[in-house]
Amino acid sequence: QVQLVESGGGLVQTGGSLRLSCTASGGTFSRLNMGWFRQAPGLEREFVAGISWSGGSAYYADSVKGRFTISRDNAKNTVYLQMSSLKPEDTAVYYCAAQLSGFTTYNYWGQGTQVTVSS
Repeated sequence: QVQLVESGGGLVQTGGSLRLSCTASGGTFSRLNMGWFRQAPGLEREFVAGISWSGGSAYYADSVKGRFTISRDNAKNTVYLQMSSLKPEDTAVYYCAAQLSGFTTYNYWGQGTQVTVSS
C-alpha cells in the first residue's frame, strides 16, 4: 500500500509561483509513474501533469504547458510540481497520484492540497 502526502499549497497572487511536493511511503517509489491532478469547485478532477518512473518522460495538460514543470527525486521518494505564472483559474485542490507499472489508471491518491490564486 502506497501512501502519498502533498504539501506546498497556499495563497498566491496572479503571476506568482508555488512548488508542490508529494512524498510517498509504503512502496517502491522508483517503480511508480506519478501524476498531479486538480479539482476546482463544481468541476470534475482533471489531469495536470505526469512523469514516468524514471523521470525520462513528462506530460502536461494544455492549460498548464509552459507554466508548470513536474519532476521527481527517487532518492527522496518525492515528486514536485513547480507552478509559475499562476492564474486565478489554477485555483483548485491539487492531488498527487501514483500509478503501478502495467496499469492505465492511477492506483493511489493523496489527500490534496489547496492552491488559491488571487486576482
